[in-house]
Amino acid sequence: MTAPALALTPPLGPAGAPLLVLGPSLGTSTILWERTLPALRSRFRVAAWDLPGHGASPGASAPFSAADLADAVAASIRALGEERTLYAGVSLGGATGLELALRHPDLVAALVVLASGARIGEPSAWRERADLVRRQSTSVLVTPSAERWFAPGSIARLPDLSGRLLHALRDADAESYARCCEALAAYDVRDRLGGIEIPVLALWGEHDGVAPEPRAREVAVGVRDGRAAMIAGVAHLPPAEDAPATAAALAGFFDTVSSRSAA
Repeated sequence: MTAPALALTPPLGPAGAPLLVLGPSLGTSTILWERTLPALRSRFRVAAWDLPGHGASPGASAPFSAADLADAVAASIRALGEERTLYAGVSLGGATGLELALRHPDLVAALVVLASGARIGEPSAWRERADLVRRQSTSVLVTPSAERWFAPGSIARLPDLSGRLLHALRDADAESYARCCEALAAYDVRDRLGGIEIPVLALWGEHDGVAPEPRAREVAVGVRDGRAAMIAGVAHLPPAEDAPATAAALAGFFDTVSSRSAA
């Protein structure tokens, strides 16, 4: 396996501010983080990346793993001339963050994983979804994904944003999406969490059935310096469903980490 090509947006924010890299959930794009950006860009230089075949990233031409995604993200960060970054990712983007911390510990100063875990779901279910998408395209996932992604009332409250996210899913390259599923089927860092020494915050959504509270607490307990917290009223896409709470959780955590480092 080799690291796939990824698109990373140019960092935007105050000159000299810490770089914060944002990772996506499977089936989404940088749209996921749009509503958090005004708050985050007031404090950090923010860049976001897309999964292979999603958003601005080219389709995958070969199989890849979550570790390969981490290597690709690390290469994109270093290509900016950066030597140290903050990172936050949702679901598969969070899994990539844990791999990033394991494989590139000198690059990441602190990490937030949202709606994610050291393993996500069951391998057989991911392989079945990959087969389904290859046969019928990602359009077949729009309705079930809407049910998984959003808490009750979120779609009615955020019709434009939820619609754009579901369109991003429909427009994702089917083969690349399937390869993401296969990466998740193979992903499991539960027995390696103790090797992560940087500060980690694991956030879960109150209504998330994909990566519920036990997955977040498993990460927080497993790493050397971890904590866990809930974002109320959301399901699997906290940055879209409650951008203010998500941005506040990230900023508060990173500020705490910075204060500890300076002490």
